Amino acid sequence: MAAKTGLIRCPWVDLEKPDYVAYHDEEWGVPVHDDRLLFEFLTLEAAQAGLSWYTVLRKRDNYRAAFEGFDPAKVARFDARKVERLLADAGIIRNRLKILAAINNAKRFLEVQKEFGSFDAYIWGFTGGKPKVNSLKGRGDYAATSPESDAMSKDLKKRGFKFVGSTICYAHMQATGMVNDHIVTCFCRSKPGRGKKSPFPKRNSSGAVP
Repeated sequence: MAAKTGLIRCPWVDLEKPDYVAYHDEEWGVPVHDDRLLFEFLTLEAAQAGLSWYTVLRKRDNYRAAFEGFDPAKVARFDARKVERLLADAGIIRNRLKILAAINNAKRFLEVQKEFGSFDAYIWGFTGGKPKVNSLKGRGDYAATSPESDAMSKDLKKRGFKFVGSTICYAHMQATGMVNDHIVTCFCRSKPGRGKKSPFPKRNSSGAVP
């Protein structure tokens, strides 16, 4: 997709990379309520640990093929033979711990779905069921974590998830629209679909539903 010219965007976007621009313009910060896509972002954010998001973004289609379209039920059944095949797949990040974490997280994801009815209902509770809108003016205003991402990380770890530190959780919140971190002058900040309330229960700081 060609980048729309003459528009103000967030300062982290490399305008020389059309696929990166398209991701910013069409996906980043748009509220996600589809469980499969939430699992996709959770897996990709974990894969990003120690790397740039663009590195992962460029491998996204390969990840979708390797991880069965990010169907958590299918990923949860991956065995040792599948792990070895993934480690030989040059199209993804060949890190054993991250691959094993994805399989583990798929199992934990299914447990959350069973408990809450959907992962969506669980995860959005950390922002009270609606996006938290921040007023950022430039690159220096971006945070790496928040009280909400701290609570999310703590609860996910308690449930057995791996590679879910607060920084990864905050990146997940930004990507899936739980947090609107488009700078105040970015043309995407007020696009349709951003800022709508979601009818999910609000959690307290421990992650529990009051």
